[in-house]
Amino acid sequence: MQRCPWCGSDPLYLKYHDEEWGNPVHDEARHFEFLLLETQQAGLSWITILRKREAYREAFAGFDAEKVARFDDAQVEKLLANPGIIRNRRKIEASVKNARAFLDIQEEFGSFDSWLWSFVDGRPVLGHRTSLSDLPATTELSDRVSAEMKKRGFGFVGSTTMYAHLQAIGLVNDHLESCFRWKELTE
Repeated sequence: MQRCPWCGSDPLYLKYHDEEWGNPVHDEARHFEFLLLETQQAGLSWITILRKREAYREAFAGFDAEKVARFDDAQVEKLLANPGIIRNRRKIEASVKNARAFLDIQEEFGSFDSWLWSFVDGRPVLGHRTSLSDLPATTELSDRVSAEMKKRGFGFVGSTTMYAHLQAIGLVNDHLESCFRWKELTE
């Protein structure tokens, strides 16, 4: 079975690649989970965040956006003392701010899912990548999503972070064409 080479041989990374990365997400809780984790990852390797995922789940109220949006300064300080997560004040504060912006979008558009998928008219963008060197760091789509999210008050949502996010949640299918997942996700 041929996979995208970026996942290497780490069992956790292989499982993520085979079962999650690129699957179209339409669940609000999942959207918030991926968004929170992706913004925590900014500047770090994804495997670092994957290894801390359960600690993030516990620290951030099971990725419940409504609960995270109510985090106060005392809860932020508690998170800064949590050795199971990345203890970066700006990222933690951005997660609380992002939860509030996430809820605002839900209220305005009915769901975060419908808002985000509207950028691609509800259908994943199909990448035709044959090697890792074909994968861009940003695209016009990630530029637009990033700019709109920043306008709406989100933090740590630069175009590179947003492109990785769009790939992870299936708005963009960037599995290499030689990868078994590319075909599964295009059928």
